[in-house]
Formats: sequence, structure tokens, C-alpha cells
Amino acid sequence: MRILFITDPLETFKTYKDSTYAMMKEAAARGHELSFCLQSRLSLDNNVVEAVTQPLRVTDDATDWFRLGDPVLAPLATFDAVLMRKDPPFDMEYVTSTWLLELAEAQGARIFNKPQAIRDHSEKLAIARYPQFVTPTLVTRDADRIRAFHAEHQDIIVKPLDGMGGMGIFRVGPDAMNLGAIVETLGDNGARTLMIQRYIPAIKQGDKRILLIGGKAVPYSLARIPQGTEIRGNLAAGGLGRAQELSARDREIAETLAPGLFSQGLLLVGLDVIGDCLTEVNVTSPTCFQEITQQTGFNVAAMFVDALEAAVNNK
Repeated sequence: MRILFITDPLETFKTYKDSTYAMMKEAAARGHELSFCLQSRLSLDNNVVEAVTQPLRVTDDATDWFRLGDPVLAPLATFDAVLMRKDPPFDMEYVTSTWLLELAEAQGARIFNKPQAIRDHSEKLAIARYPQFVTPTLVTRDADRIRAFHAEHQDIIVKPLDGMGGMGIFRVGPDAMNLGAIVETLGDNGARTLMIQRYIPAIKQGDKRILLIGGKAVPYSLARIPQGTEIRGNLAAGGLGRAQELSARDREIAETLAPGLFSQGLLLVGLDVIGDCLTEVNVTSPTCFQEITQQTGFNVAAMFVDALEAAVNNK
């Protein structure tokens, strides 16, 4: 297969934990032909979606891990698979890329995850499709409604809809300390919609990342455990990652969501679960492959490339 990876600059990868790097290593080991491009190098010319791509060779040295060939302008449809692995933020440039990738699909390109599904799936708001798994949640700009929600639940989490890596997440306890300032700041004085949720004490045992690949759950999650006085388990916020087998509730959530998400063209999904509650449905660039593999021996990247090969071969 000829596989194009759309990613952040390769020199920014932290190879000891990067999931896209794990995908590349596994695909290269199977003899697939890899190429790389930046999101910024996508274009439309004469109604053809193309990109400035470079052949990519992965070395055995994790500190000097890639070699790039000469740039080539190539239609996306000339690749067997195009993997959109650009990290958030999910801004208008990202949305524009999904529009271009959707046009490329009409020209025969195979894009993973499917551009429309990425665009249609708000990673935080998507949980509203599965109310049976969700803690009490309010989505609003209205500060008075947020205050009423706090008065009812006493201990809440306030977060923006477009955050990543734990950025902008605040806990407000029964004393309501700084609630007004937090809502004004995060909500830009009513200009931005916020998500407010009842605090889930089980965060102390970790914010679990459950990976769905090809419509099936990886049998282990990565519990990202807050450290010290932190309320955030995100690895980017200093959380400690601990791999563990899926609980019965984890499996129930995963098996309920997996078929429908896969049927929408989402080959890879990262569910976030705290205790028994679903908190996010990540579809842009889910991670945690390497942490799970390193701690359990289960080869997540191999499961992913198996699913990719099957998806391409079942055109």
C-alpha cells in the first residue's frame, strides 16, 4: 500500500510516546510505502485535490528516526490510504482541510478518519448522543444557568468545547469560589459556549482512554491519573498513565458506541471515560498506542494497521 500521513512537522514527534510514529513503524515493517505532508500543503487546482508530499523512510534510530525524499506534487487519489493525523486545535484551517479531503474522496481517495465524520463530531458534544453513559451536563453561554447548575450539583467542572490536553478545565466546589470569573474568562463574557458537568470523584482513579479500532475495542485502556493537587489526568497536564484491562462498564460503553462510529467512517476513536461515565469521543488524532503496548505487550499499532489494510482492501 501507498500510505500518506498528514501530520505535524516530523521533527516535533516525541517518538517514545507518539502514536503516529507507532503507526508508521508498523506500516513500514510490513513493507508499505510511506509518504508525508503537512496540512498546510493541501491544495485544490483544476478541481484536483493534491498535496506537496515527500517519500518517508523510517529508520531504526528513535532519535534520528526519519529520512525524507524530494517533494512531489501528487493528487491524493494516487495513494491507497490517506491518514489525517494532524493534532488539534480544531480551527477553521482544520475544517477547511476536511472540506478539501472530502473533495478528494469524491476523486477516489481513501481518507481515515472520514473527513465528514471528523467535522460532524464535536469531541465533547458527541457524548450527548449517549445520555445513558453521561454525568449531568449543561452546555450553554448563559451565566445564570451555569450558576443554577452549580447550585444544584455543588461540585462542577467548567471547560471550553474546543480545548485539548486538559487546557481550560476548572473545578468549582461548593463555595463557588471564582465561578463568575471562570465563566467570564472561558466564555469570553458570553461570546463562547461552555460545557459544565457534575464533578466525577472517580477521576482520582484516572481518566481512561479506551481505543476503538475498526469497530472493536482494544482490550486495555490507559488510565491517566492526576498527580498532586491536579484535577486533570491528561498526560499533557502531567498525568501518570497506567494501562489496565477494560472493566465491564468500559466494555459496555465501547461495544455500544463502536459499531455506529465505525459505520460513519471512523476507523480510530479514543473514548474518554471517568469512572462509569463517558466524557469525550475523540476522533481527530487519538493517542496512547505506545503507553498501552509498552505496559501490556498488546501491539496496538498492529491492530490499527490490520484494520487499515482491511478497510483499503474492502473497497
